[in-house]
Amino acid sequence: MGIKNYKIITFGCQMNLADSGALAAVLDSRGYTPVESLDEADLVIINTCSVRQKAEERVFGRLGELRPFKNGTGKKIAVVGCMAQRLGDRILERAPHVDYILGTDRMFDLPEILDDRPGIPRINTEFGHEGLGEILPARDSKYSAFVTISRGCDNYCSYCIVPYVRGRERSLKRGKIIDQARAFAAEGVLEITLLGQNVNSYRDDGHDFAALMKDLALQTDIARIRFMTSHPKDLSERLIEVMASEPRIMPHLHLPLQSGSDIILERMGRLYTLEHYLGLVEKLRAAIPDLSLTTDLIVGFPGETEADFEKTLEAVRLIKYDSAFMFRYSIREGTAAAKFIDDVPEPEKIARLMKLIDTQKEISYARNQAEIGAVRQTLVDGRSRRNQMILKGKTEKNITVLMAGEPTHIGTIRPVKITSADSWTLHGEFQG
Repeated sequence: MGIKNYKIITFGCQMNLADSGALAAVLDSRGYTPVESLDEADLVIINTCSVRQKAEERVFGRLGELRPFKNGTGKKIAVVGCMAQRLGDRILERAPHVDYILGTDRMFDLPEILDDRPGIPRINTEFGHEGLGEILPARDSKYSAFVTISRGCDNYCSYCIVPYVRGRERSLKRGKIIDQARAFAAEGVLEITLLGQNVNSYRDDGHDFAALMKDLALQTDIARIRFMTSHPKDLSERLIEVMASEPRIMPHLHLPLQSGSDIILERMGRLYTLEHYLGLVEKLRAAIPDLSLTTDLIVGFPGETEADFEKTLEAVRLIKYDSAFMFRYSIREGTAAAKFIDDVPEPEKIARLMKLIDTQKEISYARNQAEIGAVRQTLVDGRSRRNQMILKGKTEKNITVLMAGEPTHIGTIRPVKITSADSWTLHGEFQG
């Protein structure tokens, strides 16, 4: 049977979502049709994540569930992205019913493979793809979009698999990025999020990330601009100035700390100290008083003592993040840290993680309570999943807010007065 319809299942981060959108755009341009149901699909594509072992096991679990999907019908299964890049042929050992395995760059060759073009392998994890900057990704939302500005990473933090599965850092051409933003604006997109493993190290023909942000604010009609993720060692004062001076750049920064202990930061290969990080926070909040600051944190890293963990708790209490992604350390085969002795017992990792989550939850609750009474410009992007009568949106600070309203509000930026809040969500009412 010929392949006409496809379904993409995405695991992982915003970069994976952006890659899925780009792959969908390539497939759509070649006449393939996206479908929601497995029953309708001729091809299932699983775009994978390798950041943690749990993410990979979830993919293997899904592949096991998909075994009956084929049943001699001629339907196909593709595994693409980070896990395909990292494991390659090993995926076939556990899931021999998979037809195509394509790495983080080669996934965009899938249409040529489906066309049976000679000389294109069905298992390919080579880096490099000339046309990535040309692809305008398909997207789930009509009003917001991801724009990838760089691929890969040169930092090689000791715990992180990303440089090995996405390759060395490559910045996309500034002109192509601006063209993508303009194209999205012409389609009615109100908000873009620039993506890179480390956006702060972006460079193209003498233009750094701060210059790119300035250009996007001045040369496009996009109403709201966001970005992630920033590495503290490369966050420049010029970027802080641009964020503070350009109203279309949203007052939200995701700045991973990972640990509050200098000893652990050094073992992680993070190349900054807590003192340096706190200095950045001070400069950011002085320049952008209403800044929303979020972070990533890891507990139980090899060598982390109770005293090291307490330093992380102290840092979290001092900085008062709006929210945080918090994880317990897990070994990633192929990273430098995989050679360390994983000496923090699993029950202790879990206990530390729960304590950190409880601490951050209290802080997030207090930060959100302080929002009550404020009027926030909110991008209304759809309906609440739990209650279709309630609308949802994101404030300038990237906090979810729920409110009653008319369907005509969807796809607009409107003032919303915050009336109540919990640790994760705001509730409000439209003004005017």
